[in-house]
Amino acid sequence: MRKQQAESNSQESASHKKAKTEEEEEEEGTVHEDGIRAEFEKFCKTITEHLSIKQMREILEANGQYSKGEDDAVVPRCQDIMFFGPLGNCPICGGKLECSGDGYHCVGDYSEWSSCIYSTKEPPRREESLKLPKSVESTPISDLIKKRGDPKKNRPRKEISAPRKPFDGMMISLAGRLTRKHQYWKSKIEKFGGKVNNSVTGVACVVVSPAERDRGGSSKVAEALEKGIPVVREAWLSDSIEKEEAQPLDAYDVASDITVEGKGIPLDKMDPSAEALETVTAELKVFGKRGVHKDTKMQDEGARILEKDGLLYNCALSVCNQKNKLNDFCIMQLIMSSENRLHMYYRRGRNGDSLRADDKLEEWENVDDAINEFARLFEEMTGNEFEPWEREKKIHKKHHKFYPIDIDDGVEVRHGALGLRQLGSAAAHSKLDSVVANFMKVLCSQEIYRYALMELGHDSPEIPIGMLTNLHLRRCEEILLHFVEKIKSMKETGPKADGVWYEFSQMWFTLMPSMRPFTFRDYADLAEHAASAYETIRDINFASRIIEDMSGSTLDDPLFECYKKLLCSVSPLEKESDDYKMIVNYLEKTYEPVQVGDMSYGVSIENIFAVEVSACPSLDEIKELPNKVLLWCGTRSSNLLRHLQKGFLPSVCSLPVSGYMFGRAIICSDAAAEAAIYGFTAVDRPEGFLVLAVASLGEEIKEFPSPPEDTRALEEKKVGVKGLGRKKTDEKEHFVWKDDIKVPCGKLIPSENKDSVLEYNEYAVYNPQQVSIRYLVAVKFDEQDAVYDTAEPGQ
Repeated sequence: MRKQQAESNSQESASHKKAKTEEEEEEEGTVHEDGIRAEFEKFCKTITEHLSIKQMREILEANGQYSKGEDDAVVPRCQDIMFFGPLGNCPICGGKLECSGDGYHCVGDYSEWSSCIYSTKEPPRREESLKLPKSVESTPISDLIKKRGDPKKNRPRKEISAPRKPFDGMMISLAGRLTRKHQYWKSKIEKFGGKVNNSVTGVACVVVSPAERDRGGSSKVAEALEKGIPVVREAWLSDSIEKEEAQPLDAYDVASDITVEGKGIPLDKMDPSAEALETVTAELKVFGKRGVHKDTKMQDEGARILEKDGLLYNCALSVCNQKNKLNDFCIMQLIMSSENRLHMYYRRGRNGDSLRADDKLEEWENVDDAINEFARLFEEMTGNEFEPWEREKKIHKKHHKFYPIDIDDGVEVRHGALGLRQLGSAAAHSKLDSVVANFMKVLCSQEIYRYALMELGHDSPEIPIGMLTNLHLRRCEEILLHFVEKIKSMKETGPKADGVWYEFSQMWFTLMPSMRPFTFRDYADLAEHAASAYETIRDINFASRIIEDMSGSTLDDPLFECYKKLLCSVSPLEKESDDYKMIVNYLEKTYEPVQVGDMSYGVSIENIFAVEVSACPSLDEIKELPNKVLLWCGTRSSNLLRHLQKGFLPSVCSLPVSGYMFGRAIICSDAAAEAAIYGFTAVDRPEGFLVLAVASLGEEIKEFPSPPEDTRALEEKKVGVKGLGRKKTDEKEHFVWKDDIKVPCGKLIPSENKDSVLEYNEYAVYNPQQVSIRYLVAVKFDEQDAVYDTAEPGQ
């Protein structure tokens, strides 16, 4: 026992010695780091005293370093490489690295579409002696620089201090009803280095809800304005946390819209609900290729776009490069007035901030001179010649240059569809059945298209994104498909993979201008913000061509004219009919409330329409096919006009997420709950549509409990596919309709596939001629168990 105790004491003593040694080593490391920092500061002071900015630039150039930019940026770059060694090139694009603050980032380009986003705190260094230009060789400190620049002298390693928290040293005040409770934000602010103060005294900013604009500001906001303290939107907190640094306060300023002299908050900086109020009524500036920009005030005076030798002189340009804070549009037009006086209009600004755009309207006496200037300006902005682009659509994206948005000759729905004031008279003057007229009124109204574009973030009033050429849409589709294939086979990881995603993001938001561009990170982002967005914009473009221009009188029955173009029949079902009762039962059994935040939304049926789409097989035709099932399909209201004329199109691409995981297929479900996710609009616009279609799954049906690795074989063979979800309909309640069409109506119950990525069963059909749209169910989403708290949140 004495021996064991002695050994134990010996081990404890050794452990204490070891711990002490580690503490000593950490202390020694700190002393060493402090010594290097002091030596570096002394070296920098000496360099600054003896070298000019010009000489520092020459040192950077002599060593192949980045030498451009402001004088204040040149000094730390030069000091860094002289003390720690010349920087190597970017490992992603081969560009030059720049010392900036406590980190290093690449100043090169990943491609003509995108800047390189590589950044690091431990950059590669060249193991070579520092090269000195002649102007520095003769200075008194040349020996010091040579000694320090010798790699054989064991250059010190630059130690980067721990990153600052976004709110370090900041006092922040919270005011009014925010989307999250004050206590939530207080804990977040303190976690990321800041403190919360109930008053505005001594604070860096006051965070408020966008609703403060409508209220004119609370007493706390008024006090902050009097003291010149920034008043910012709640998004400043979340964005600063997400980006790991405090964002510029002026970009989130709310006060400018409260004060009389303010220009208002840019649309892209608004809360989405506030933006919706603006964009749903915002005037579309250019309705199509022949549309004169509204801000010229010449459209109503009979002015027109100049057309000469088959060319229309009207261009919309776009560029997105988030690293360089670029998300800009440019409009160029040659306009001929009703008095045959020629004007050139030029407008450039940030998407979502039209109020601060720069524009210029100039009169030109000579047409040829104006055309030459237009062509010169186009080449300056894009790096390409105008005529090859306009005639043959030949274009090559150049670094840091704009890219043309190919606008078609027509009228975009945000201008040509029915405005709010026209809706009632349009339905009243129609020859259609009153219920059908009201249905067509919804599909021909501006509102559903404006809201769809707003929800996608593609609602800029400057760009008629709902009137693009088919060529432009094909380019977008090709780029998306190419990128999907690229990432599926991508072997790169880390920063190199980030560069691939970033490049696509800039490419996509250049071709599809957005008020809120971001960097795609995963398949879910691609599905929602690229694939689904593309399909919706494509269908809105189709709607523009069906609706054309209804902005005039409604006495000539535009609803009936539009209805005729659909080449389909739409008729309301009698509520006492068996089919109506069957659909109500199918919906009630397979529906689950849609979750939006903390709220749940039930559904009620407003109307049910029987439809016969000429592009789809008839009921008699599809009954000749095997394995027929009546299934739910979800869609935006903005996509319905195309469905009614062309039927369903397969998904644009294959992605391992719901709706796209079975490749380029038409996706349906036996759960109305699944369709409702796509049919749900927004809490302030509760009306939507669900589609019921008969789908023939073919002779062979393959079931998948998980996403297939390769969907190409499925697409080529056009076999029927059933994706098994975590929930299924109770098979004991299934029944047969119209002789041999299965209706999988039944209560939703847990399935055997508890680990499935799908919540509900999905069915994939690859041949559009195996799907027949039969019914449109007009529904209203209702809040369930809503409790409204009107009390002011605790401070």
